[in-house]
Amino acid sequence: MNKKLLVFNWKSAPATVDAAIKLAKAVESGIPKKNAPEIVIAPPFLFIEEVGKFVKKTKLGSQDVFWKNIGPYTGEISLRQEKNLKVKYVIIGHSERRRILGETDTMINKKVLATLKAGLKVILCVGEPKRELGIKNYELKIKKAKNYVKNQLKKDLRGIHNSLFKIHNSLIIAYEPVWAIGTGHSDSPEDAVEMIKFIKKTLNSRVLYGGSVNSKNIKNFVKYKEVDGFLIGGASLKPKEIKNIIKSI
Repeated sequence: MNKKLLVFNWKSAPATVDAAIKLAKAVESGIPKKNAPEIVIAPPFLFIEEVGKFVKKTKLGSQDVFWKNIGPYTGEISLRQEKNLKVKYVIIGHSERRRILGETDTMINKKVLATLKAGLKVILCVGEPKRELGIKNYELKIKKAKNYVKNQLKKDLRGIHNSLFKIHNSLIIAYEPVWAIGTGHSDSPEDAVEMIKFIKKTLNSRVLYGGSVNSKNIKNFVKYKEVDGFLIGGASLKPKEIKNIIKSI
C-alpha cells in the first residue's frame, strides 16, 4: 500500500463530547498537508455524530456493530445507523470484547459478513492470548501462535470468498497479541512481522499491528514494509502522542 493506515481506537474514553471534539481537532491539526497517512478515528458511539462534524482529513470508525438491522435488539447498534453517521470502518472482534464480553467467533463472523455486505470496511482483530503459550522453544512457540491466529481467521471469515468481496480493500486485519494490549509491552518488531507475513500468505489483505503502540516504539515497526499500519489504543487519547505518532509515519 502507498499509505500507512492509522486507526485510533478511543475505547470508552473520553468522558464528554467536548473532550472528544477537542481530541479529534488534535488529530486533524497533526496531519501534514503532504504524504499524510490514512487516519481513522473510532470514538465511543455516542460521540460519533458530533466528532463527525469536525473532521475533514480523517475517516470515522466504529468500535463495534450488530449483524442485524434495526429491530428488537436492546443496546445494539445497527449498520444502517452507522452508515447514516458516515462511518466508513468498523472494528470487529477486539480482544477486550472477546475476553470481557464473551464475544464468540460465530458472532464475529456474522458481524464481518454483515459489515462487508453493507459496503463498510472491516478491521478484524486477531491475536494469541499468551506470549509464551507455555512453551520455551521459540520455533514451537511461534508455530503455536500462528495456528491460534489461523484458527481465528478460519472461523471469523467463514463464508467469505475473494470472488464475493474486494478483500484487499474492504477487509483489514489488525494483529494484536492479546498479552501486549494495555500492558505497555509491545511485541518485538521481528515477531510481529513474522506473524504479519503469515497472515498475508493466507489473505490478500492489509495487516495492521496493535498492542501498546506509542510514539516511541512505533518507529521500530514502521520501517518494515509488511506492516501496513497500526491500531492504537491508549496513546490515541494523548494529543502530544497523536502528533508524534503521525509525524513518525
